[in-house]
Amino acid sequence: MKQILIFFGILVFFGCNKSKEGVQSEINPEIAGALAKIQIARDSASLPFQNRKDLLSTSLETLNRFEKDSNYLKNLSQLALVSYQIKDSTMFRKVNKKTLELSKRKKEYNIQGEAHWDLGSFFNYHGIRDSAFYHFRAAYLSFNQMPVDSTSQSRKARMLYQMARVQDYFKDYLGAEANAVRAIKLFDNLDDYRRLYNGYNLLGVISSGQKNNDKALDFYKKARTYLDKLKSSNINRSLWLNQNNIAHVLLRQEKYQNAMNSYDDLLSDKNLFQDYTRLYSMALVSRTFAKSQIGEQGSHLNQQYERAIRINDSIGDFGDQARAKQFYGELLASQGDTVKAQKLINEALQLAEDTSNNDRQLEVLRSLTSLDAENAVAYSTAYYNLSEQIKDEERTQRDKFARIRLETDEIIEENELLSRQKQIYIGIVIGLLLLGISLFTIISQRINNNRLKFQQKQQESNQEIYNLMLSQQGKFEEGKKLEQKRISEELHDGILGEMLGIRLVLSGLNEKDDDAAVEHRAELIEKLRGVEEEIRTISHELSDSSYQKIYNFMVSLEDLIQNIEGSSGIACSFTYNPHFEWDDLEGDLKINAYRIVQESLQNCVKHSQCENALVNFEMEDGGLKLSISDDGIGFDINKGKRGIGLRNIISRVKKVNGKLDINSEKGKGTTITVTFPIVFTKRDDSNNTLKSRETVNA
Repeated sequence: MKQILIFFGILVFFGCNKSKEGVQSEINPEIAGALAKIQIARDSASLPFQNRKDLLSTSLETLNRFEKDSNYLKNLSQLALVSYQIKDSTMFRKVNKKTLELSKRKKEYNIQGEAHWDLGSFFNYHGIRDSAFYHFRAAYLSFNQMPVDSTSQSRKARMLYQMARVQDYFKDYLGAEANAVRAIKLFDNLDDYRRLYNGYNLLGVISSGQKNNDKALDFYKKARTYLDKLKSSNINRSLWLNQNNIAHVLLRQEKYQNAMNSYDDLLSDKNLFQDYTRLYSMALVSRTFAKSQIGEQGSHLNQQYERAIRINDSIGDFGDQARAKQFYGELLASQGDTVKAQKLINEALQLAEDTSNNDRQLEVLRSLTSLDAENAVAYSTAYYNLSEQIKDEERTQRDKFARIRLETDEIIEENELLSRQKQIYIGIVIGLLLLGISLFTIISQRINNNRLKFQQKQQESNQEIYNLMLSQQGKFEEGKKLEQKRISEELHDGILGEMLGIRLVLSGLNEKDDDAAVEHRAELIEKLRGVEEEIRTISHELSDSSYQKIYNFMVSLEDLIQNIEGSSGIACSFTYNPHFEWDDLEGDLKINAYRIVQESLQNCVKHSQCENALVNFEMEDGGLKLSISDDGIGFDINKGKRGIGLRNIISRVKKVNGKLDINSEKGKGTTITVTFPIVFTKRDDSNNTLKSRETVNA
């Protein structure tokens, strides 16, 4: 079958080229065969993927044998495009790299721009949007060096449009708006109505992101005028999207009746559900929300939300599922069903986190803050932290776009300087290099100094926290010193004095051997026995005192676990070996172990929905093993997103050179195990089989 397709492709290719004049009619047969294989790989969607890859591989081998052919670079570019279209990433990256290198060397700006364009689309498809922006901009600069005609102008405009889309994704609204306006001006000169619609629609999206609803509505209406000018009948999807965007702006303006009417018009199209199911579900959710906002009530609203959720499940649209469950949960809350409402809204929060939909996460957290009064503070804190994180990320991306623009502009300037005066350029480069090395050295030194200062401050902070946590230790030490002083006085004033007197008398009696001296020595021996008994009593008291030592580190952990149990309603258990000297552990280890337990139990409260939790310390192979277990809902370790709490635990484990193991399955709870490579100092005890005890409710 493969050979028949190749043969047919070659026949078609030669048949098409026989009608052409000039060089194309004299094309090398081997090159023609390679181009035919490329065409078959592109058009034969029914052909197995491996066969299509093999066609492209053999085509590349053939083309490389004729690298000096005048059309080699153009053919290579075509091969790169087809490998991208069939999603052969390895072949695409390989051929695209070679195409870029040759086109830059030969100053083939059109092919160079196409290579950057393909690479930008590749990165955009795989979600690496900052790299996509870089290559779209590089493509624009390449097309900008072509002669000014309709082709170069159109390609420049399309790159500006792609750059604006990436900037809008990262909420760089000012940069996105500027590039979109530049693209629209070029499309307007070309009377390209389809892309004018795209440009104005993008401006509407950007304005909506800036919360400028009036401006967004004007842009969407302007975009609709260009749709009306298109002669093509294949514009239904664009018309539906435009109608949905207009209705969405009306919804944000709280013009609920107008929004509902607009959604009714959209949903009345019988082809919408079949041809664009995802948009149908989105519109159904929005219309139901609008109805609830104008005071409409009834079980039919619940049914419409449930239908939308089922549709989303059937098509795997988990992005809009979060919005549907949030709105449905808020409706249930208004109907008095707070239990089901909280369940749905928490599911919406999880979906928003799984799909990295930060805006939806903020909306859901705001809703939970007002709905769940008991955990309102926690949700409010999570809302604030997420909001700040988003702002930092957006600021970073805007800085990155500015840096990309700066870098590409600098490259252009350097190339121009090189072509005009190479020696001056070399001098400037050497000067900049020396300056860069100096700055790098200075900055590196400052960074190292700041890092050392930060580590020192962190150590001081940890020590201060631990000192506060063990503030009672001072009282214990004071009592110990008083007891030592009392024992010293007892030994000095009592026992030592008696023994001195006995020694002096015995010294005198050594020279006598009469009966009175013998009797006197016997009395002194009895006194020595009394001193022996007194020493034994003091020793016994000291031994009991040492074994009844208060463990302040364990007391602090018990207080923490009891506080969490009291505030969360989770039954918490804490087991440890009371015979080890826990307070002799290094301060850094104790504070990090304390924080790991605290963070793990907080995660149980926030996420696990558990009823019981167990914290256990035990010795294992000369080290300390800490485990925190719960019987909650668990999570998929491979798919779950690592939040700030888990990252903090990982960081603290690394600080003490420990080993972290997380064992969790959905519906089977979670166990976090931390092993510290620490040798504990323990008191000698004849009984090596020591049992643990529980200090908090079992």
